Amino acid sequence: MSPLDQDQVSYELRGQCAVITIDRPERRNAVDGATADALAAAYQRWIADDAAKVMILTGAGTEAFCAGADLKAIETLAPRLTADEGPLGFTRLTAPKPAIAAIEGWCLAGGMELALWCDLRIAAESARFGFTERRFGVPLIDGGTQRLPRIVGLGRAMDLVLTGRVIDVDEAKEIGLVNESVADGSALERALELGEQIAGFPWVTMIADRESTLEAQGLPLAEGMAREAARGTGTVIEGAAGAARFAAGEGRHGAGVEGTGSD
Repeated sequence: MSPLDQDQVSYELRGQCAVITIDRPERRNAVDGATADALAAAYQRWIADDAAKVMILTGAGTEAFCAGADLKAIETLAPRLTADEGPLGFTRLTAPKPAIAAIEGWCLAGGMELALWCDLRIAAESARFGFTERRFGVPLIDGGTQRLPRIVGLGRAMDLVLTGRVIDVDEAKEIGLVNESVADGSALERALELGEQIAGFPWVTMIADRESTLEAQGLPLAEGMAREAARGTGTVIEGAAGAARFAAGEGRHGAGVEGTGSD
């Protein structure tokens, strides 16, 4: 384990995954200024860590993933309102590597925006989601209004943004907000399992396909196809080698392919 200097957030390399944990269970892992700074530092550490291919973002304990901004210390976030990284650490950045949210308990307000920032969301059966800041007049400024419609569609996003209602994991899964639900207490374990699976695939083509998929949200089809083709041309040699290994019997029935995961 390699904790950060800040007490509010820990960084641990587990296999090929960096587990970044918001560690304020006494405040339902709500984020104050110091925690946001620690999240930003943890993000930069992950980006620079070549051994950490996938980020797992989670919260300490099982009561909450993150309850959003700490309303009792809201003034401590003021210096970060115009930060390039985002008020809650890194929410205005686009990660160059995959990220998974491991969600137990409450995932609310800015905490939900942190979960939306991730590529995938694994949630425990007791998880609950909502933009509850609607009740307090706090705006969504960590990407929620932009990412949620891209994930669940405009109509469903408007429902959650305008009403601030809290939904359970079954509804979250039904609308596509949650990718997979698991037993309480096992979200991190499942996220690590999935992270290792993703990290084990041939990495150059993985990253190229991820970038093309992210770009698809904001580009006309013709331009998106052109960019996909450009990236694919650059990775086709690795892809052909992988296809040859598969044809020879490697990687079938879900088994790993020897040599995958290399840069």
